[in-house]
Amino acid sequence: MPQLNGLPSLTVTVPKELVHRASVAEVVLTDWQRLDEDRFLVTAQWPRGHSFFTPVADGYHDPLIACETVRQFCILLGHAEFGIPLGHQFLMREGGIAVRPEYLRVGWSPATLHIEITCTEVERRGKNVSKLSFESVFWRDGDIVATGGGSFSCMAPAVYRRIRGEHSLDSAWHPLPLISPAAPQSVGRMSPMDVVLSPTAEPDRWQLRVDTRHPVLFEHPVDHVPGMVLLEAARQATAAVLGRSSYLPLSIFSEFRRYAELDAPCMIHARRVPGGPDDGGTVLVTAHQDGVLVFKSTVTAGSHGS
Repeated sequence: MPQLNGLPSLTVTVPKELVHRASVAEVVLTDWQRLDEDRFLVTAQWPRGHSFFTPVADGYHDPLIACETVRQFCILLGHAEFGIPLGHQFLMREGGIAVRPEYLRVGWSPATLHIEITCTEVERRGKNVSKLSFESVFWRDGDIVATGGGSFSCMAPAVYRRIRGEHSLDSAWHPLPLISPAAPQSVGRMSPMDVVLSPTAEPDRWQLRVDTRHPVLFEHPVDHVPGMVLLEAARQATAAVLGRSSYLPLSIFSEFRRYAELDAPCMIHARRVPGGPDDGGTVLVTAHQDGVLVFKSTVTAGSHGS
């Protein structure tokens, strides 16, 4: 397992601005270090309890906190190691995480992670990084608890404003009114506040429920649906299709095709993939807006939970 050189990792989080968080409480990264030209070591801590990333399947850390960890270290390294200025926008293009359940149990103390990240491709426009691809290995107490990979792009504020056009934060548009949630237990949640799906008349089809007041999913103002909301929709739709109120996602692999807008209905569809594992099941989840695919994700569930 890789270790930070010199003194132990600091017992504070990294600056919240470097991971695009408004709240210090939502920062999971604690330190970082460059190992060589293409490799980095990041440390993180997953709490035993969290207001949203709650333990799943009777005592496992929620794999979606690993997805949030990936989101944060991509932004951290972009700013701190690749010179991307603060204020630039990051967009995850594709990403995936796979966990090893035997090392994912919630213990008597928070989980301390050492994450080795290898940048496999770096694209630039002039002097500025425009796209970065990576692979990562999550270590916990000397064991590999998860692996992940993906790619993201970034753009200067002026470019972003031009691309977003009438959907920028300072434009005159309004998000859709908040709609009713699906029954929480049917999508693997306890609280209606955390449900991101609203039922429709069609089986295995929902409208994305977007609550811009949610303190974690909408932790700061944004002009589109955050990627973590779409990942949560994939997790919840999988629970519904499998008929399991509590399950452990073993892997989540996703593609983010387009921005999902806040002022138009986004429809979520899920179907079980034939030939998936017998003990859990694999579900393909897609999101369409105005008939166009904006997101798709493949979620594989383990036999853990109910």
